[in-house]
Amino acid sequence: MLKVLVVDDDFMVARVHTGFVGKVPGFEVCGVAHTAQEALEKVESARPDLVLLDVHLPGVTGLDLIAPFREIIPDLDVLVITSEREAESVQRALRSGAVHYLIKPFKFAALQERLDHYRHTREALAAAQEAEQDAVDKAFGLRGSPSRLPKGLSTETLATVEQQLREVGSDDPGRAVSASAMADRTGMSRSSARRYLEYLSDIDKVLVSLDYGSVGRPERLYRLRR
Repeated sequence: MLKVLVVDDDFMVARVHTGFVGKVPGFEVCGVAHTAQEALEKVESARPDLVLLDVHLPGVTGLDLIAPFREIIPDLDVLVITSEREAESVQRALRSGAVHYLIKPFKFAALQERLDHYRHTREALAAAQEAEQDAVDKAFGLRGSPSRLPKGLSTETLATVEQQLREVGSDDPGRAVSASAMADRTGMSRSSARRYLEYLSDIDKVLVSLDYGSVGRPERLYRLRR
């Protein structure tokens, strides 16, 4: 279980984010802080794995806390959550080693996606004695390279499948498609469509959900990550 410290000067927002974290498997909130001093004290006492850090704190910018956090816990990770949209702030967060920068307001699914990606990457790197390039790419936010496609998949067809997913998403951002629907849209076989969709899932370019319907096995549905 990964321990998360929520740092936000707004009590209600901190409560909402605490609820969000509690709904994501593999994570638990180990503390909440509303000021810079409270945040430093909680990092020392609660020893979190990850801090959800707001930029706007009383008297300081939250980004100034990242270095002091890591003096306490050198391998502590930080996910910046803020309404600050200035490019300079984003650049500073990246240079400070933040694992992501999530702009308020956002829905639960946006935070869940980033937490899931963080956990999966952390677990994959921790389990490997030597990192493969794909694992390194994922750790640094890359989605994989068509130059290393599995045998039997082509770059051109993969691009076609991605374009079809984009078109579906442009009509309805929440809409997902099945392998059968993708086969109809592209003219390929259902098994081929599923191979491409599963590859895109493997490299974290699409999200997969299950449609249980009324009878039979659940159907896998695919949509592009935003």
